[in-house]
Amino acid sequence: MMDESNEIILQKSKRLTSVVWNYFERVRKADVCYAVCIQCNKKLSGSSNSGTTHLRNHLMRCLKRTNHDMSQLLTPKRRKKENPVTVATINFDDGQAKEEYLRPKFDQDQRRDEVVLSRGSGGRFSQERSQVDLARMIILHNYPLAMVDHVGFKVFARNLQPLFEAVPNSTIEDSCMEIYIREKQRVQHTLNHLYGKVNLSVEMWSSRDNSNYVCLASNYIDEEWRLHRNVLNFITLDPSHTEDMLSEVIIRCLIEWSLENKLFAVTFDSVSVNEEIVLRIKDHMSQSSQILINGQLFELKSAAHLLNSLVEDCLEAMRDVIQKIRGSVRYVKSSQSTQVRFNEIAQLAGINSQKILVLDSIVNSNSTFVMLETVLEYKGAFCHLRDHDHSFDSSLTDEEWEWTRYVTGYLKLVFDIASDFSANKCPTANVYFAEMCDIHIQLIEWCKNQDNFLSSLAANMKAKFDEYWNKCSLVLAIAAILDPRFKMKLVEYYYSKIYGSTALDRIKEVSNGVKELLDAYSMCSAIVGEDSFSGSGLGRASMDTRDRLKGFDKFLHETSQNQNTTTDLDKYLSEPIFPRSGEFNILNYWKVHTPRYPILSLLARDILGTPMSICAPDSTFNSGTPVISDSQSSLNPDIRQALFCAHDWLSTETEEILPLSRQYPQTL
Repeated sequence: MMDESNEIILQKSKRLTSVVWNYFERVRKADVCYAVCIQCNKKLSGSSNSGTTHLRNHLMRCLKRTNHDMSQLLTPKRRKKENPVTVATINFDDGQAKEEYLRPKFDQDQRRDEVVLSRGSGGRFSQERSQVDLARMIILHNYPLAMVDHVGFKVFARNLQPLFEAVPNSTIEDSCMEIYIREKQRVQHTLNHLYGKVNLSVEMWSSRDNSNYVCLASNYIDEEWRLHRNVLNFITLDPSHTEDMLSEVIIRCLIEWSLENKLFAVTFDSVSVNEEIVLRIKDHMSQSSQILINGQLFELKSAAHLLNSLVEDCLEAMRDVIQKIRGSVRYVKSSQSTQVRFNEIAQLAGINSQKILVLDSIVNSNSTFVMLETVLEYKGAFCHLRDHDHSFDSSLTDEEWEWTRYVTGYLKLVFDIASDFSANKCPTANVYFAEMCDIHIQLIEWCKNQDNFLSSLAANMKAKFDEYWNKCSLVLAIAAILDPRFKMKLVEYYYSKIYGSTALDRIKEVSNGVKELLDAYSMCSAIVGEDSFSGSGLGRASMDTRDRLKGFDKFLHETSQNQNTTTDLDKYLSEPIFPRSGEFNILNYWKVHTPRYPILSLLARDILGTPMSICAPDSTFNSGTPVISDSQSSLNPDIRQALFCAHDWLSTETEEILPLSRQYPQTL
């Protein structure tokens, strides 16, 4: 107990401005000051050097303050200017150490459900809420689950909130699975009530131990004309997986997510695509739904994977030359004197480049392109070394310099196009047509080169491009037509450059394709009614045997085609092209113009939502398949899928603190 016999009354110090002093009495023993909590009489350091953070923390934990509004701590109470502060002189009890007062202590016997925390938890600490928040943090940031067992994390959590009870790895796994299940219900609800169709992307992943995985994701445009991409499954494949297994995985995904009647197209990466896989999926689909225009739009390939493959072809063909270039860069950077001498040679040669010579990363083709581009700017200096420095043994011949120039020029085109793609995290399908046509034209020109090495390389690359073009050119062209800034004109412009004398026939094929596709949408709309039209309607309408006048509807639609009726497409194409200047959002355009083109807008929703590229924006030029982390590969398949999918589903969340009930509704 304090001995207050020597109590001294002083005027309030100007330094005692913190609101926490509203709840503490300042006392002094000899030359040491203490702060005594008015509520619980606990003694803490009260010197000016100690600050007030520890006092505020004590208030947050003090049992006798749990019923107070914590906002009061942030609002100073009005005091009279002459309000005195009592400074008492106290004596230590026997056996008490001075450090007991100087070092704040945690209250170990407080009730865990009555501790003030934050506005998001209603002002009280919740072990359940904190545990869920921890699981969400691990999911959102791809932290290893084992972090809950790390000593550093335990110390941090204990000091941040002493009442938080540490949880074992297995418990946090359960929390992550609970989050995954509830988020999956939300995604499932969205897909089930989707107005249009869904596109599926298939991408292979791997790990450092050579395990294989397949990532399946949905792509669609919602009722508000917003483009979405959701990872649906992340499946671990058997080491001896075959095409049968992969097709079975995809079919199981369609069944699990009830997408059999909603699927519009499947986009494969170059690793997973196989004709047998596609045929099995088509066969399964045909049993319950209608595949549009004989499946011409059903199987697509990723543009990003094609670009990466073409780049790899270039670099492989130039492997020996690139090795020489690496040797040249190493030579220049081998010593400070060599670098200075090289810079002097560059200045004498009139080279004013500000770029710095750097070696590339073998696993990142983009860095190789940067190295080649930089070396070309210093060609004159390297040629001088070749002619005057006998110790320089990595020089290129004139022919090799020419090859480097051509290949680097082509890589720049591909790099610029890939950069345009990656500028938008989830681009609509209309942005790809012009870019891929530019690559097509460049390959055609390159094949005409008189140099056998360059023409042979171009021919091999064009064969690979043609395989992609045959699968994707129709959907690329239709997507471009649905861009009001281009319509048919962009197709006519590029096809005349690509096909020359046969361009009109190719343009007609595209025109017929989009008309046939629109007819399918029109017929479905006539059968099921525009109000109930959805992606699944295209499938169910053709399978409904209870409608005895189904044949009449088809007859009526076909005979109507012979009349001079104006379709949405006719109306759309006849109107002026939208100005290309300024910012343009194609999804906003179709949202506004849906009432004017009700059937064509249905087609636009599904076409524009088709994923023409499924590579991560920053990995277009990275060699090989995407690789999961070692901590992820060590998990069991179920928890790995849960973490991978939930990370994608939660990644768009804001930092807003929401009540637990709002974050995880019991029902959807």
